[in-house]
Amino acid sequence: MISRRTFLAQTAGLAAGFAAGRSWALAGPVVAAPLVTIYKSPTCGCCAKWVDHVKAAGFQTVVHDRENMEEVKDWLGVPKDVRSCHTAQVDRYLLEGHVPASDVQRLLRERPKLMGLAVPGMPASAPGMDEPGKPHEAYEVLAFQSSGATQSFAKH
Repeated sequence: MISRRTFLAQTAGLAAGFAAGRSWALAGPVVAAPLVTIYKSPTCGCCAKWVDHVKAAGFQTVVHDRENMEEVKDWLGVPKDVRSCHTAQVDRYLLEGHVPASDVQRLLRERPKLMGLAVPGMPASAPGMDEPGKPHEAYEVLAFQSSGATQSFAKH
C-alpha cells in the first residue's frame, strides 16, 4: 500500500510537470527521426537538393560523397533496371533516385516486404529535380525486390 506522503509527493510532481507544460509523465518514449544514409556524387546538384527535401521532411541524414556510384549500387545490390543518380538506405530499405519523402514515410509506416523504392531516371517533377514555374511531369515510384521485379508504389 502506498503511503499518503508518497501519494501526495507523486501527485504534486505530476501536477508540477503539467503546470510547466510538460506532459512527459504520460507521453510515450521519445522516438528519433529515421536516419537516411545517402550515397551520391560530390558534384551532383539535384542529389544535394533531394537531401534538402528529405531533411525538410524531418529525416536525419548522413551523406557519403562517392566518385564511383555504380560500385556503391553493386555493393548494395540495387537492380540495374531501377538505378538512378543517388542511393540511400533507411531502416532495412534502399531508396534509389528522387523518391518523395512522403513515400518514404509511407514505406516506414506500412513496412512491406520489398527491397526498396526507386524513381528510375530523373523525372523533372521529382523532389530535387523540380523547378518552380515548370509544368508537372508525371512520374512513378516503383517498389522493387532484389530479383529486379517491380510494381507500382505511387504515382505523382
